[in-house]
Amino acid sequence: MSQQNLPAPGAPDIEIARAAKMKPLLPLAEERLGIPPEALVPYGHYKAKLSLEYIDSLADRPNGKLVLVTAVTPTPAGEGKTTTSVGLNDGFNRIGVNSIVCLREPSLGPCFGMKGGAAGGGRAQVLPMEDINLHFNGDFHAITSAHSLISAMLDNHLQWGNELNIDPRRITWRRVVDMNDRALRDIVIGLGGPTQGVVREDGFDITVASEIMAIFCLATDLKDLQKRIGDIILGQTYDKKPVTVRDIKADGAVTVLLKDAFQPNLVQSIEHNLAFIHGGPFANIAHGCNSVVATQTALKMTDVVVTEAGFGADLGAEKFLDIKCRQSGLRPDAVVLVCTVRAMKMQGGVAKGDLNEANAGAVKEGGVNLQRHIQNLKKFGVQPVVALNHFIHDTDAEVAEVQAICDAEGVEMAVSRHWAEGGAGAEDLARVVKGVLDGPKPDVTLMYADDIPLKKKVEAVATEIYRADAVTFAGPASAELRKIEKMGFGHLPICIAKTQSSFSTDPKKLGATSGHTVEVREATLNAGAGFVVAICGTIMRMPGLPRHPAALDIGLDEDGQIVGLA
Repeated sequence: MSQQNLPAPGAPDIEIARAAKMKPLLPLAEERLGIPPEALVPYGHYKAKLSLEYIDSLADRPNGKLVLVTAVTPTPAGEGKTTTSVGLNDGFNRIGVNSIVCLREPSLGPCFGMKGGAAGGGRAQVLPMEDINLHFNGDFHAITSAHSLISAMLDNHLQWGNELNIDPRRITWRRVVDMNDRALRDIVIGLGGPTQGVVREDGFDITVASEIMAIFCLATDLKDLQKRIGDIILGQTYDKKPVTVRDIKADGAVTVLLKDAFQPNLVQSIEHNLAFIHGGPFANIAHGCNSVVATQTALKMTDVVVTEAGFGADLGAEKFLDIKCRQSGLRPDAVVLVCTVRAMKMQGGVAKGDLNEANAGAVKEGGVNLQRHIQNLKKFGVQPVVALNHFIHDTDAEVAEVQAICDAEGVEMAVSRHWAEGGAGAEDLARVVKGVLDGPKPDVTLMYADDIPLKKKVEAVATEIYRADAVTFAGPASAELRKIEKMGFGHLPICIAKTQSSFSTDPKKLGATSGHTVEVREATLNAGAGFVVAICGTIMRMPGLPRHPAALDIGLDEDGQIVGLA
């Protein structure tokens, strides 16, 4: 790493990424994983897609071990879950463990909004950083286009006679775009006369919340992809019978649009360790995991696979286990819970501007959030390893408070300095996790059974994970859940959409709030993806831009280099 002459820790991520020297990907992939060049579809010198034919050839290989990286409740200070995933993978490879990391692709919405990119940070990044954060290999555009094709064909069916007798008032399918655009949440289409289409209410979600994105990330092969797309329910007829994508004969064309995108993307870290980056549903409004095909492929190629699940463990890890694992048969062999001193301070009431001031008391007070996440993960039968993502202003007394919480809960903790030191700073964490992997496989249990009512599934997560005293269902949500069960989909898991900033539906309730009420506002069936979405509180599936969006600070300098991309 020192031979790369990287900027000092603390330099902007984009400067560190730009200074890193990448290796040509095709020879690197052959050297590290034995992937023949003809199995890769190159997108330039440093990005490639792995062909589905090559993936099929791996079917008889044994699986490696799976490490899930999750985190405490996110704060504006940033917890570094992706950074820790990349650093842990670099750390594993430094101590002689053949591993790869599987991540989600960034959405343009957060990149130009408030959250920023998702390629890691400091000296634990995946490259090329700008490409990954902006368009990447076109997967999100393919998903958006596939979703748009269904929308166009649905409205075209209405325009040309409506042979299926679809009731425009009962269409549940919404349009999507990969940008935060609150003005599109609710719209009216078809205005302007009979040649402009059928007038009806519609709206947009962000692409990462779309059912096509969920299907893309849960399908196991192209055949499964097309079946799931065909199973999507678009609405109802005037006789209240469901109408599917298969009914409007769009499933074949949509699969064709997704065929190339469905091949997992291969890139490298600053330290030239390989990474799959594929798919990108948010965990607060969707199921928050990278694609099943990327994870399963990685397990066939290496001894250890590191993967992340979005936002806090109450969202990402719960959905990883209750949705992705339930559907795919995957089970983690170890779980890493990322924590920062800064996050504990904020959970203890410290303002973001005061985080660099030593405050062990606030760490202790806010540490109840870490404690809650540890206890929740134990309910799934896993004993997490806490990774303290170290920041330069952390004091020994503050770190000691986090260690005391871990000791009280009987879990191991490792201080990891991957942000500043790369893989060398994550070696201790890698050794601790390797110790878990060398032990007995955990007996992972899911939060609820398939055969209980949908409301009981929501209540199980709300009471056991969010520690709510009660769950209320608005009239439309109750009616929709009853209808979904009557249609024969009551066996599906639930995907709860709620704020990521709190265990409750109120983002201002910090720490480890309990005794609250979870309000379920709406419910929707994603029959193709294979889950039911319960929309809680005031969460929106189309975010808006903040008062000062990141786009205001992004541009090109005099040399044509991108600036301001975080």
